[in-house]
Amino acid sequence: MILTGLPPDPRRPDYTLVDVDRGRFASLPAAALLGLDLVVGREISPLVLERLQELADLEAAHRAALRALARRAHARFDLRRRLLQKQHPPPAVDGALERLSAVGLLDDARFAADYAAAKARRGRGPARLVHDLQAQGVDRRIAEAAVRSSLAAEGVDPAQAVRELAEKRAKQLAGLPAVVRKRRLVAFLVRRGFGGAEVREVVEGLAS
Repeated sequence: MILTGLPPDPRRPDYTLVDVDRGRFASLPAAALLGLDLVVGREISPLVLERLQELADLEAAHRAALRALARRAHARFDLRRRLLQKQHPPPAVDGALERLSAVGLLDDARFAADYAAAKARRGRGPARLVHDLQAQGVDRRIAEAAVRSSLAAEGVDPAQAVRELAEKRAKQLAGLPAVVRKRRLVAFLVRRGFGGAEVREVVEGLAS
């Protein structure tokens, strides 16, 4: 394979277009090409070609990750899983995630706090929030801390939230026998992420 061009990328400062056999191979960081002994018109050695492919894979994974983050926020584990599903090589994916983390675009703690705050405003309880964050790959300790801080920042009182939800749901179940109403009310609150003594007390008061 012959290197047939190394022009600067007009759309990306500090990037160079790498042309091989008169075709576009990739747009790569100019700094990453230093030391590869690339000379236009010469054959590319197998080792250098392998390195160029690694750099191209990293750039592709990085661009795919940026597109995903532009659509919505992701936890690191979830974003990694999605990139691997799209057949990006694992080393390229891990390198891309490290690059994003280094510039603050990928932060599980911030993601968890933002997610918990948004979902808490929609009536999800602490247990459900922690479960949902863990399902996206957030460490349990990070998830629990994020839920506590987000609920406090949003002024959400779990005890008040569970009562308001229970009262609204109890009205919808008003025509059912007490035992059925109680069972369904408990199930509803558990699905929303509430539990424990608070739920039992509220349900006993509303479903009796």
